[in-house]
Amino acid sequence: MQLKERYTNLARTLEAMQIQIEDSLEYARYFTPKGSTPSSLFWLMKQHTVYRHDPPGVELLQSMPTLMEDNWWGVRGAGDCDCFTIAAVACCAVEGIPVRICLVGNTRNSPTHVYAEVKDGGKWVPFDLVAPFYGETKKYRYLSTVYVKPKF
Repeated sequence: MQLKERYTNLARTLEAMQIQIEDSLEYARYFTPKGSTPSSLFWLMKQHTVYRHDPPGVELLQSMPTLMEDNWWGVRGAGDCDCFTIAAVACCAVEGIPVRICLVGNTRNSPTHVYAEVKDGGKWVPFDLVAPFYGETKKYRYLSTVYVKPKF
């Protein structure tokens, strides 16, 4: 499913992301190999994602099936950071990997990037599919974390 709307506020975006995460769980079960580690899952997902900016004037939040099968650009895995985060959270959730959402930016009230973070080896590690490597993300001045509990 695609949720396309003009950006209104952060609370609405997080609410829409939660809806898309829950809509992604069944697909994530199919996509995610059983027994995946956070690192192996990152590299698998990295191979299947292609960064594309949202269309002009639209906040496009794609569920994982839409991202991978029938998205706005007609390119498998094409999306932006929020689409990648939706897919990452869903895949981690079905594998029982503790996951949360990180909102980051250079001003306190206006996040400019979002990514997943996973518990790996007892530490929270970035799972940012926009970054080139597992455990990496760009540095920002402000960070806020949001815990999600997908409803199975």
